[in-house]
Amino acid sequence: MSSRVPERGPDFSPLVSGIVPISKGTGLGHTGTMKTTSGGSAVKSGYYLSRANWEIVPVQHDGERLPGGVADHYMKVPLAVVFTVMPVLGGLMVVFLPFIGLALVAKQIAKPVAGLFHRSAQDLAATVTPGWAPGAAHFTGKSAEEGRAGANDRLDRLAKEIEERREAGKR
Repeated sequence: MSSRVPERGPDFSPLVSGIVPISKGTGLGHTGTMKTTSGGSAVKSGYYLSRANWEIVPVQHDGERLPGGVADHYMKVPLAVVFTVMPVLGGLMVVFLPFIGLALVAKQIAKPVAGLFHRSAQDLAATVTPGWAPGAAHFTGKSAEEGRAGANDRLDRLAKEIEERREAGKR
């Protein structure tokens, strides 16, 4: 019987225990997701799509930096996709630019008109709203003066009772 020892990979190290690096040839390969790169990073030449404003940025030489800061994210886009996406984005701009202009004009016209209605609504609300009367008893069937008079009588009786008890306690 010939016992054959399995072939060991380039990352095999019997002396090292624990976590060891995985070689690139392990079959994990490319996962198919697009890598995002932050702005200001040095990148290879090609076309990069800004995720924030849908702008395609050309990078002519390897090592050039992408515009923007760390918060800006870019995806590298193949040339075939650039040739497909650029006419679509241009067409969308041509179609929607007049509507955007009309919307901005309508907003500027509507602001003062809405302000007129807002002010008149505030004036109407101020005249309709009853005045605030702290301490007033509502829905009791008594006027505010009657409620205050009754409270004063009770306070006077209580003060008189306290005084009588103090006098009785001194004797």
